[in-house]
Amino acid sequence: MKILFLTHRFYPYIGGIEVNSEILAHAFSEAGHEVRVLTWTLDPGNKPFPFEVIRSPSRGRLFKEHAWADIVYENNPCLQLAWPGLLFNRPGVVALRTWIARNGGETGYQDRLKKLWLRRAVSVIAVSDAVRERCWPRAIVIGNPYRDNLFTIRPEVLRNRDFIFLGRLVSDKGADQAIRALSLLVKGDSKFRGLSLTIAGEGPERQNLEDLTRKLHLEDNITFRGAVKGSELADCLNSHKYMLVPSVWEEPFGNVALEGMACGCIPIVSDGGGLPDAVGRAGLVFPRGDINALADSIKTVISDPGLELELRREAISHLERHRPDVISRRYLDVIEAAAGLKMKV
Repeated sequence: MKILFLTHRFYPYIGGIEVNSEILAHAFSEAGHEVRVLTWTLDPGNKPFPFEVIRSPSRGRLFKEHAWADIVYENNPCLQLAWPGLLFNRPGVVALRTWIARNGGETGYQDRLKKLWLRRAVSVIAVSDAVRERCWPRAIVIGNPYRDNLFTIRPEVLRNRDFIFLGRLVSDKGADQAIRALSLLVKGDSKFRGLSLTIAGEGPERQNLEDLTRKLHLEDNITFRGAVKGSELADCLNSHKYMLVPSVWEEPFGNVALEGMACGCIPIVSDGGGLPDAVGRAGLVFPRGDINALADSIKTVISDPGLELELRREAISHLERHRPDVISRRYLDVIEAAAGLKMKV
């Protein structure tokens, strides 16, 4: 089968959609299908791929690739790459990896266009039940994969740190909530005085977060690690016991929680969007924006060894369901069915 794979951004970008695009394109190719990736990302990076990556295609190249394809897969709606499909009428599958809405939640003309576009897809996949409910109730829910070749338990790394926040330092991600919750614990009970928090990431809020740390006199408890990636990131996660994901924005899924879990961290996440799907029964969930509830969740998990053991057991089966080969096979079942190779899912 000839799969035309559309994604706005691709390697060497390392965001969630880009990483998922790379995982899925590899899996489709390894399953024996011929894959061509169309993307607007110009930088080729330095990694070879077993499939062709066509960057910033001309209008003529768009027509040529759509004519070539047996089926078109969009890793998030890609109207600027997908519109020639109107002429060739190839079956299409679209994955929804984020909300169909503007940043503030309003619906713009672009979002109305995307929903019209989804009507012509044979199948729509949503990365979480929250995305399905809000954006396309008929969608098939398939969670995201994680990079199991990178994010693993590393026994040689000493797990001697308590909490880690990993993400871009912007207000939506809630790093300040993690700092304030830690302050409540450290100042509320002497047995929590030595708790540590690592903040890994960069962004425009870093200075404000450092100022807040000083204001709350938490300089001895909090370390700002900066941006970390690759094997260094896996080592960093392995040195921590728990991960805090206190997003005030409703995350469509939350790959970071899977990555932390795969490295042995117990995730504590806010209840917005797809984060509860991302952790399943292997983490704690608290009401979004409620600092007291976050502090209570932290207190609960570090004070109850039985609960910690139960969450770590749950992580094994949860991660198994999100392995790249498992998730990719589910995607291929939908794509092959849409192409008429199997009974329609």
